[in-house]
Amino acid sequence: MKINTALLQEITAIAEEAGQAIMTIYARDFSVEEKADKSPLTEADQAAHGLIIERLGPLLGGVPILSEEDTEGFPGPDAQGRYWLVDPLDGTKEFIKKNGEFTVNIALIENGRPSLGVVHAPDLGRTYIGWPGEGAWRIDTDGKHTITVVGEHGGPWRVVGSRSHASPKMAQWLEQLGEHEMVPMGSSLKLCLVAEGAADVYPRLGPTSLWDTGAAQAVVEAAGGKVLAPHGEKLDYSRTDEVLNPHFLAYGRRVIDWPAWGD
Repeated sequence: MKINTALLQEITAIAEEAGQAIMTIYARDFSVEEKADKSPLTEADQAAHGLIIERLGPLLGGVPILSEEDTEGFPGPDAQGRYWLVDPLDGTKEFIKKNGEFTVNIALIENGRPSLGVVHAPDLGRTYIGWPGEGAWRIDTDGKHTITVVGEHGGPWRVVGSRSHASPKMAQWLEQLGEHEMVPMGSSLKLCLVAEGAADVYPRLGPTSLWDTGAAQAVVEAAGGKVLAPHGEKLDYSRTDEVLNPHFLAYGRRVIDWPAWGD
């Protein structure tokens, strides 16, 4: 299907409606369960999942939906290689900590590539939209603004990293990089900081899943940046039977011979 402004507006509305459902639960006490992989699951994950599935289901005439909260129900991409890729609540650990750094991620995947992405951060009142080839935008209380990755800014490297997944590999990578300052952030917001020029680079040297990155990768690429696997290839979303991503590096225009970031 040809992407258009009306579709972007619809996906944005769905993400923001899911965000409202999340914030209703965020404002009160909520239960926390543990999934089989030991990751946390809350009422908010489930509420956002149900709403998104209901709203996305009929939107493009039945394009399949791969959601973190229902991987078993995903039949695979359709005949045109399309599917929706959804993380109803990315950053559940940040949600539980109540630091606001969590998002709703919705992407349309076509032939293994994210062709649009919406990342909504409900507690921050911020939404990022990426339409590769057309542009990237941030919507907040000041309105809608075009965003772009940063060029040279003359200071130390601004490296965005996870609040919840620090590792010895990351420390080693940073030592090889040289002078830098860390910008800690949770969820897919890390990629969005690169997209809007608030960070130079995001090295991810630990596990992520397809739904963690698809929407925000669309934002980064639409803003003029790159999200690359260890051998320089773009992250690929065609292998839905293997939901784990390789390590990756997201960056803007300030390109150097980066320290190796392979597995």
